[in-house]
Amino acid sequence: MFEDADLIHRYTRKQAIEDGMLVDLMQDETAELVKEAGFTFPIAMTATAFSEAVAPIGGELPPGQDLKGRLWDVLMLLRAGIRALPEGEDRLHFQVGVWDGRKRKVVALWALCGPGDEGEPVITIMLEGED
Repeated sequence: MFEDADLIHRYTRKQAIEDGMLVDLMQDETAELVKEAGFTFPIAMTATAFSEAVAPIGGELPPGQDLKGRLWDVLMLLRAGIRALPEGEDRLHFQVGVWDGRKRKVVALWALCGPGDEGEPVITIMLEGED
């Protein structure tokens, strides 16, 4: 339908990572954790989802907490949810409990498996309500 249409604007996943809108989990120590968790597709989280569920960007975690442990929790819940999805589903809604230093809070997340910048499968984790 739009084959002959002019492209007005395109905001790529790569640009979103460079702009800080997405946190690329396929870099440095987090990439090893993603692979260890059994994922083969690249994964990124929105900055807000990362900040709420894993680690405050520019902030500190409560004593006894670390980035790898909290990210591992998100990845394991994502993996378990994916395994329970009916075949052909590309979206998963899930929750993770996090300790904020005073109380446990529940962070509602959702993940989408869709095409990356080159059409490759990628996973993006977002807060409920983000798209």
